[in-house]
Formats: sequence, structure tokens, C-alpha cells
Amino acid sequence: MNVSPGHPIPRIEPHPPEKALNPDASPQEWFGAELRYWRKRHPGLRAAQLGPMVQVSPDVISKIEKGQYRCRYDLAERLDAVLETGGVLTRAWGMVFGDADKKRREADSVRQGPVEGALQVHGGRILGRYTPVPLPGSLPPVDRRAFLAATSLAAITPIDLARLVAPAAPPELPKRIRPTELEQLRLIADGIHRWDNAQGGGGLVGDFASRSMEWAVRLLSVDCPSRLRPELLGSVARLGIVVGATHFDAYAHDEARVAFKVASECAEEAGDWWLRAKTFSFLARQAIWLGDPDEGLTYAEKGLVRSDRLTPTIQAMLHSARARAFGKMHDVQGTLASVGAADDAFAYSNPAEDPPWMAYYDEAQHHGDTAHALWDLAIHADQDPGRAAERFTTAVAGHSDDYARSRGISRTKLASLVMAKGDPMQAIAIGHKALSDVGRLTSRRAGDDLKELRRFASEHRTLEEAAHLRQRITTTLQA
Repeated sequence: MNVSPGHPIPRIEPHPPEKALNPDASPQEWFGAELRYWRKRHPGLRAAQLGPMVQVSPDVISKIEKGQYRCRYDLAERLDAVLETGGVLTRAWGMVFGDADKKRREADSVRQGPVEGALQVHGGRILGRYTPVPLPGSLPPVDRRAFLAATSLAAITPIDLARLVAPAAPPELPKRIRPTELEQLRLIADGIHRWDNAQGGGGLVGDFASRSMEWAVRLLSVDCPSRLRPELLGSVARLGIVVGATHFDAYAHDEARVAFKVASECAEEAGDWWLRAKTFSFLARQAIWLGDPDEGLTYAEKGLVRSDRLTPTIQAMLHSARARAFGKMHDVQGTLASVGAADDAFAYSNPAEDPPWMAYYDEAQHHGDTAHALWDLAIHADQDPGRAAERFTTAVAGHSDDYARSRGISRTKLASLVMAKGDPMQAIAIGHKALSDVGRLTSRRAGDDLKELRRFASEHRTLEEAAHLRQRITTTLQA
């Protein structure tokens, strides 16, 4: 069977001339002009192309060049690497923005003073910018300030919603928790969840998630009416779960653990069994991904404690996590039994009984999750590959563009399975379709799955089409 992976060549439309810059107007506009100069040294490279290469949107590049957006230091580093400037933009950043940052930090330290009861933490950065200080152990959930200090979050300056992505001077926290803050937490969690699933956890999505989590954790120390306290804890727990999932996808695993830790503490204190189960589900998946399926199994089992208090959908989610742990152990009996338990629970799934944040766990998600477990058996335990292939196919067909990452990952795993156990030409066709999804994402997990597919494709060195697929994967990963 010959499959042509080629795509029609789009008609190239002429681009309007770019707006002239005024580098003398301000230091920030001078920096933007420098960026455009170095971009122009790569003929034909447009802002729309440069953005994805440095994990930001094309609009951010355009705004930096026009002096409308304050470039972050880590972005300046990535721009230097991609544009091969020899470090010009990083050094320019220090001259343009570095002194202002120093003055602002000094002003903040004078204005705010130390946080009452906080430990002096001198570790590295956290939540996407620093390496967190290791937690010394589980702390009593009622001791909020000590918990914040132990996780290094107490030293973070409060940040409000309007300045989460490009903050100037951090505003004051509210003097008292109101329903407004609870609604903001819900909206932020929904937004991050939606962006993460459609685009992946890297770039601006991860940065926004980090800043949102900093703001949310600071809210825990604000005076809160007793009637709103459980809802505040539940809202922060939900946000911690989606932020942790975002960092997990970007391989910021220490930051993910801190977010999950906040979520589990808040869910426990709020007495929310559903959020508690969801947190343990993610902790299980992270441990499994990091090569410790035994720990992952333990987390999944903890999530299933008092399963009578969980909806069938949540039970199915946790049994799927158990199946993935057993699959990584190459335990055929344990995997098949857990997949069966997940299927039995999901058969009674009723979205009307589930919390709104479980809406993602539909038929496509369930089939994709269980397929991952069966994939390991097919590849490593010589089991029937048809069971995993059928479930991956259902997942791919069921995921909409809102879940492009899940669809892309399922397609990539299906391509690898068929490449290893079936018709390589069919696998190549599936692989090209997967690249159309994954190529638009900022997902380290999806990237690693592509590398895996490339390794399977390298087993078919006599196929020109396989070489083409490997080259396209390499190009996508480099971009």
C-alpha cells in the first residue's frame, strides 16, 4: 500500500509591510527595534513564525518589537539562541529592564516587610521560574502560613488577574475574601484547563498558570468568612490540579508537585472527596510517567479510598490510573483486571452526577486512558495489539479540537503501535496525521511520544516513506 503524506502547497499571499519602529522613543522600544533587527537578519522570518519557535504566541513577538510588551528574561535567552545573536538580547535586557526590576524589588521589600510567621527561604525559584525548596514533610492543614513558608510560596509577591502575564507593580491582596475572588478562581481554572488541553502546558500557558497559582495561594492567608472557607479551599484545590497538570505536561515536575500538594491539602481540609480523588489521580499519572509505577499505583489506591463517595466516572478515572501503573509493570493480569474495573465503572457514568470539571472524562478520554495501559502490554508483554489499537481509534475519533493534545498523543501512540506490530505504511499515514495535531502544541509529553514514534520508524530503514516521517518529526521537534 502506497501512502502519500504530502500536502497541497498553499498559495503564498504577499505580506503587508511592517510598521516602522521608533527606537528613540523609550528603552523598551529600542529593545523591540533590536529584536526586529536580529529577526530580519534571517530572511523571510516573520513574527508569526518566530513566536512558536520560542514558545510564545506570534502576537507577543509583534508587541515586543513595537515596545508594547515587556520581554521576559527567559524569553530573551530563547530569542538569542534561536536568532543566534551571541547573547545580544540577553545583555540588552539587563540594560533596559534589569535596573527597573532591581528598584521594584527593593521598593517592594521596604513597603511589604516580612510575612508574619514565614521562614526565611533562600532556595531557588518555583512554579515555572525557580527550583522549589523540598518540602520537609506533611504539615497540619490548618497551619496555612507555615505550609506556605515551607513550600517557598510565602515569599511570592501577590499578583492580581489583570497583571498575571506582564505584571508591573504588584497590587495589594483583598482585605477579605468575597464571592468575587471565588468566581475569579473558577474562571481561571477553567481557562487554564481549556488552553492546556488545546495547546499544551508550555509557553505562555505555563507562565499564566504559575502566576495564577501564586495569587491563589496568597489568598489562603486572607481573612475569609467561615461560610466561604470550604468554597475557597475547593476553588484553590481545583486550580492547583489544573496548574499541576499544566506543569506536568511541560515537564516542570517539581512545580507540578507543589501545585498538587496545595490541591491535596486544600481538598482534605475542605472535605471534598471528589477533588481529593482527582489530585491523587494526577499524582499517580505523574509518578508513572516518571518511571515509578509502584508509587503511582499507591496514589491511585489512595484516591479510591471510600470509593462509595465517588461518582462512577471518578472511579473509572482512578481504575484507569491503576491500569496504567500495572501496564508499566508489564503485569498482564493486573492490567486487564484494572481495565475491566474501569470499564465497569464507566458503564454507569452519568455526567449529571459529576462535578463540571469532570466533563472532559468522556468516552474518548476513557478509551484513550485505558489504551495506554494496553499499549504497554502489546509492546512489552507480547499481548494482542488489537485491543489497544481499537481503543486509541475510538479516542482519536471522539476528541474534538478542544482536546487536540489528547487526540495527538493517542494518534501518535497508535502510529507507534501499528509501526511495531502491524503495517508500517498504515502507521506512516497515521503518524503524519498525528504531526498535524502535535506540531501546534507546546507539550513535552507529546514531543517524547514523537521521539518514540521516530525510533519505531527507524526500524524500517528501507522505506523511503519512513525516512520522510522521521525527518518531519525531527523538524517538528526542533521547531
